[in-house]
Amino acid sequence: MNLIFEHGIWSWAAKAAKIQADLDEAARLRAEAEALLAQIRSEKAEAEAQAAEMLKAAEADARTLEAEAKAKLEETLARRQALAERRIAQAEAQAAAEVKASAADLAVQQAEAILTARAATQKADPLLDAAIAQIGQRLN
Repeated sequence: MNLIFEHGIWSWAAKAAKIQADLDEAARLRAEAEALLAQIRSEKAEAEAQAAEMLKAAEADARTLEAEAKAKLEETLARRQALAERRIAQAEAQAAAEVKASAADLAVQQAEAILTARAATQKADPLLDAAIAQIGQRLN
C-alpha cells in the first residue's frame, strides 16, 4: 500500500518506516536502560558486600583493640598493686624497726635509771659504768 499524496505529503510507507525507526529507538533505549539498571544493581550488591566486609573487619579490629586494652589495663593494675604491696611492706618494716629502736632506747633508759639509782647508794664501779655505756650500743 504505497499511497502517495500530492504536494509533498509523506507516503504510508514513509510513515511506517518512521514509526518503525521510533520503535527501534525506543527498544534500543529500553535495552540501554535495562543494562544500566542491571549494572547499578550489580554495583549496589558489590558495594553492600564490600560494606559488610568492612564492617566485619572493623568489628574484628575493635575486638582486638578491646582485648589489647584489657590486657594492658590488667598489666598496669598488677604492676601498681605490686608497687603498693612493696611500699606497704617497706612501711611495715620501717615501722617495726622504729618500734624496736624505741623499745631498745626505752630499755636502755630504764636500765640506766635503775643502775644509776643502785650505784648512787653504793660506791662507783668502773666495770658497771662501762657496761651501762655499752648497753645502748649492743641493743641497736
